[in-house]
Amino acid sequence: MMKFKTVIFSAFLLLGMTVNAQKNVSLSSPDGKLKTNIEVGDAIKYSITHNGDKIIEPSAISMTLVGGKSFGIKSKLSKVSNNSNKGVIPSPLYKKSQVTDNYNEVTLAFKENFKLVFRAYNEGVAYRFIATEKAPFVVEKEDANFNFADDKMAYIPYVRDRGTIEQQFFNSFENIYAVKKLSQWEPDRLAFLPILIDAPNGKKVCITEADLMSYPGMYLIKDNASNGLNGVFAPYPKKIEQGGHNMLQGLVKSSEPYIAKCEANTSFPWRVITVSEKDADLLNNDMVYRLATPSQVADISWIKPGKVAWDWWNDWNLFDVDFKAGINNETYKYYIDFASKHNIEYVILDEGWAVNLEADLFKVIPEIDLKELVAYADQRNVKLILWAGYLAFDKDIEGICKHYSEMGIKGFKVDFMDRDDQPMVDFHRRSAEIAAKYHIMLDFHGTYKPTGLHRTYPNVINYEGVNGLEQLKWASDTLDQVTYDVTMPFIRMLAGPIDYTQGAMRNASRGNFRPVNSEAMSQGTRCHQLAEYIIFESPLNMLCDNPSNYMREKECTEFIAVVPTVWDNTVALDSEIGKYVSIARQKGDDWYVGVLNNWDDRTLTLDLSFLDGNGYKAEIFKDGVNANRAARDYKREVIDLPANKKLDVKLASGGGYVVKISK
Repeated sequence: MMKFKTVIFSAFLLLGMTVNAQKNVSLSSPDGKLKTNIEVGDAIKYSITHNGDKIIEPSAISMTLVGGKSFGIKSKLSKVSNNSNKGVIPSPLYKKSQVTDNYNEVTLAFKENFKLVFRAYNEGVAYRFIATEKAPFVVEKEDANFNFADDKMAYIPYVRDRGTIEQQFFNSFENIYAVKKLSQWEPDRLAFLPILIDAPNGKKVCITEADLMSYPGMYLIKDNASNGLNGVFAPYPKKIEQGGHNMLQGLVKSSEPYIAKCEANTSFPWRVITVSEKDADLLNNDMVYRLATPSQVADISWIKPGKVAWDWWNDWNLFDVDFKAGINNETYKYYIDFASKHNIEYVILDEGWAVNLEADLFKVIPEIDLKELVAYADQRNVKLILWAGYLAFDKDIEGICKHYSEMGIKGFKVDFMDRDDQPMVDFHRRSAEIAAKYHIMLDFHGTYKPTGLHRTYPNVINYEGVNGLEQLKWASDTLDQVTYDVTMPFIRMLAGPIDYTQGAMRNASRGNFRPVNSEAMSQGTRCHQLAEYIIFESPLNMLCDNPSNYMREKECTEFIAVVPTVWDNTVALDSEIGKYVSIARQKGDDWYVGVLNNWDDRTLTLDLSFLDGNGYKAEIFKDGVNANRAARDYKREVIDLPANKKLDVKLASGGGYVVKISK
């Protein structure tokens, strides 16, 4: 018997020696185009190629724990296991009703109580660390590096406000893209995610993260010694004071010398590197959704996406009414009547309904009677959503959600978080979990990009983290929003939905735009605004202009009102980043096609051959012949879709084009 035990022990020893001698591990995508090599030595490095093109050069990754221990530095490999998956994820509140989930995966287990998982899809590669520690621990720092072979062009969303690195961690995650080579990255400037970098042969690499649950979000900064980008993470706050906008923000006054406090068996966020062969591939990428934790909400039947008549962008600036417009019941009844007439599901009461500077959501101003408004809206088949400053909401999430859910409120637009350190990321998850308990939807405004929480808690119905239309109320007239509109869908929207807040009925050509806070206008044509309802993924979608303006624009308003906000299928059509975007989306038997243009006049052909059969009608809104000068100029027509299923599209400067296709 003793001899048998000795043989078994020797076999295990031999196996251990074999695994430890294995210093290189390879992984390929299901289609074989993407190949990842993981080198395990004194450091762990990974590299990625696509059909032989170098995408990521060897790049070191590790985590350092308080106390001197590390995941990835001189770590001892104990086991390598492989896995493949071929499946489908139901996605009922998304840009498609189901998501394919086909990947190959390798898991590297280490003697230092951690695992490193790499997963390869046809569209990209992701990796994550998983702690197998049996007790809580603290992460001092993480090294996440992305090295490029050459000095590539990058689309960089810098943190808008300059300052020290510590000061940049407090930001709204809103900016246009600086398009420049990696070598031209401004020193000591952080960029938030996602970020896009050119790759060989017209390919593009997009870097972001997924399944961020209890850990700081990642920024990127240029490595001064190479063409690499390095991850940067906000430290754990030590002292937070109330302040900022209307005393609704948490201002970090001092920080700890570490980034995260973790429980045993923590799974860390996925670091996501998508690779596209053509620009249009970026418009229909599902990597973030796939990598998120599956839904934690068993019954989602109460979660109702839809349109929202919105008050703030148009500054409650009504006309042709016999009452004084403002934050009062008469004004909101007018919005409710408008929403009811056009079958718009929601009206939002944005900032102002709660007593200012109190940060107390139980204190309502005397001009507002919420119970009366809820009853008035219910009679007209409209539901209400309330705006909430972050600090006021965080004071008593449970009590606030319970109280207002019982009143009949259906959601909160939570604003001014402006951080993504670990406690703030925890706030998002906590809010989602508690709100779901009381059947409350959440629109996270003033926050970082989505990382998949909308899959984990589908009541998280939208996010900002986008340089949306609100910027045109006050921005310099040098802001080029039109170019941003045809750039952002390839980058920021890859992470998830956007609370961009389109729908302006005052439209300006390039030379005519002016920022006007109380009577705001958009850049580009009327059809540019209409197309954004199709191009932009937004399950809770605002109508930013006021009802008085919409009621003077019957055709456009009726079209906006019927465009769905979640979809059964999405098809990315011919598109080129920074120039034009074309997307087709299906809901039931109908297809909607949107096209956005930059400032160049353009003619293109839409190939709709993916449509089955023939006999389609096409309702078209296109730029008018004078749209280059009078941006509101458009033409609506209804035609039979040609048998070849191709449409020739002429786009004005800053133009747009929309088609509703029905049998």
